[in-house]
Amino acid sequence: MLSADEIIQKMSSQGLRITDQRRTLAKLFVDTDGYLTPKDVYDFMCKKYTGLSFDTVYRNLRIMEEMGVLEQIVFEDGLKFRASCSDEHHHHHMICLGCEKTYPIHFCPMPLADAPDHFQVVKHKFEVFGYCKDCQANPKRQEQI
Repeated sequence: MLSADEIIQKMSSQGLRITDQRRTLAKLFVDTDGYLTPKDVYDFMCKKYTGLSFDTVYRNLRIMEEMGVLEQIVFEDGLKFRASCSDEHHHHHMICLGCEKTYPIHFCPMPLADAPDHFQVVKHKFEVFGYCKDCQANPKRQEQI
C-alpha cells in the first residue's frame, strides 16, 4: 500500500494543490485497514473540519482515484475506497467479504487480445470476492455481512 508521503507526492506531481485536508485524507487511507465508504470519509473529516460538504469530500475521492492514489471497488452494499497498492504493475484483487483483507492476483486473467480493431481498451477491473481463512473459521463474522 502507498504511504501518505507517496500519496501526497503523486498528487503534487500531477498538479494538485496539497492542502491540510488532502494530507488528512492521505493519512486516513494509509492508517485504515480495509475500505472506506464516502460517508465514512465524510464523517471522519467533519470531526476535524467544520463546514465541509459531502460533495467536496466525494470530489476529492474521485480526483484521488483518477490520479491512481486510491482504488475504488464496488461492493454489493456500495462504493468503497482504499489507498492504492504500491505495486506498479497491472494486477487485480481477491477481497474478503468478512474482514476486507485484499490479496493481489499477480497475473491478469482477462487478456483482451480479441478486442475489436476499432475499440481502444484504456483500463479494466476484475475483483474476486470470498472469505479468507480466518473469516471461514469464524462463521459469526460471515453472518455480520
